[in-house]
Amino acid sequence: MKQEPKANVRRSNLRSTLTIIALVAMLPFLYQFKSDSVSKSDQNSKPNSKFGGVQIGAITYSWRSMPGGVENIIKYCTESGISSIELMSNDVENYLGAPENPMMKFMRPPTPPAPAAAPGAAPTPPAPMQRPKLTPEQEAAVAKYNADMKAWRLALPMSKFEEVKKMFDKAGISIHIVKFSPSKWSDEEIDYAFRAAKALGAKGVSEEISEEACKKLGPIAEKNGMYAVFHNHMQFATPGFNYDTFMAYSPAIRFNFDAGHFFGSTGIDPITIIEKYHDRIFSIHIKDKTGPKTEPTPNTNQVWGQGEMPLAQVLQYIKQKKYPIYCDIELEYDVKPWSNAVKEVKTCVEYARQILN
Repeated sequence: MKQEPKANVRRSNLRSTLTIIALVAMLPFLYQFKSDSVSKSDQNSKPNSKFGGVQIGAITYSWRSMPGGVENIIKYCTESGISSIELMSNDVENYLGAPENPMMKFMRPPTPPAPAAAPGAAPTPPAPMQRPKLTPEQEAAVAKYNADMKAWRLALPMSKFEEVKKMFDKAGISIHIVKFSPSKWSDEEIDYAFRAAKALGAKGVSEEISEEACKKLGPIAEKNGMYAVFHNHMQFATPGFNYDTFMAYSPAIRFNFDAGHFFGSTGIDPITIIEKYHDRIFSIHIKDKTGPKTEPTPNTNQVWGQGEMPLAQVLQYIKQKKYPIYCDIELEYDVKPWSNAVKEVKTCVEYARQILN
C-alpha cells in the first residue's frame, strides 16, 4: 500500500489533532473532579461508550485491584460508562461456583518495597508476585484442582452462561471477547471455552499469542463459528516477528493488538500495524506509555495524556477508516491512593470521548 495517501491525511488532520491532544491532555485532572459527583440517576442509567462510531470498551483486568465477580463487573462498567467488555473468565467461572484455585495460597507476596529513589533517579518498579517451587503436597493439590476444574467445566450447562448474559444485557453491557486463555487445556475444555463465550454473546476467545496456541485454537474456533483472538506483549520488538505466520493457521484467527505494548517496545506508530492488518484485528488494547528509548523510564505505563503513545491519532484513524475494531481500555498505570480503578477507567472513557466526538 502506498504511503503517500496516509501521509497526506495525517498532514491535513495535524492541526485539529494537535488541538484535541492539547485539550484532552488536561482531562485526567479536570474530569477527576467531575467523576466524584455523579448523580444517582447517572449511575443507574445504561452506559454507552460508543463515540463517533468507535466502540470504546475495557478489559475487566483493569479492575483487578477491586473485588471481582459478575455483579461487581456490571457495577464497575455502569459507573465507568463502559458498554462493551473483554471479560476475564475467572470473574464468570468463580461466580458460577468453580473450584478454588490453590495456587493463590502458594504464591509468595512481593518483597518489601525498596527505599525511595534519590531525586532525579528512575523509580524502582514494584516487585511482582513470585511463584515458588511447589512441594510434592502442593503439586498434588494443583493436579487435583486441574482435574476437578475440568470435570466442573464439562458438567456445567451452557444455560448458566446464558443467564449471566441476561444480567449484562439488562445493564446495557455487551461482551465481545472472553479471555479464557485455554490453549494448554484439553480439547474438550477448549471446546467448552468457545461454547461458553458464545453463550455469553461474545464473538471470540482471547489468548496470548504463540504458534502453538494458534495451531491448537484456530480449528476449534472454526468449528464453533467463533474467533480465536491473540494478544501481543513485546514480541514486535523481536526481529522478524509479524502476524503473517499466525494468520496462516486458520481463517478464524484474529488479533487483539496491544497498541501500547507495541509502541512501548518499538517506538513505531501503531497505525502502521492497524493499516496493514485491519481486516484481521478484532480489538485493540489502548494505554499510554513512554517509548523504548525514553529516559529515565522507557516503556513505562503512564496516565493517559502523559506518555508518548499516539492515542488520539490511533483513535481518530479508526474513526476515519470506519474500521469495526473494538478499542479496549487496559488500565495498567499505578492508581493513586486517593483514586481507584473505576474512577481511572471513567477518566479514560471521557478522554476517548473528547477525542472521538
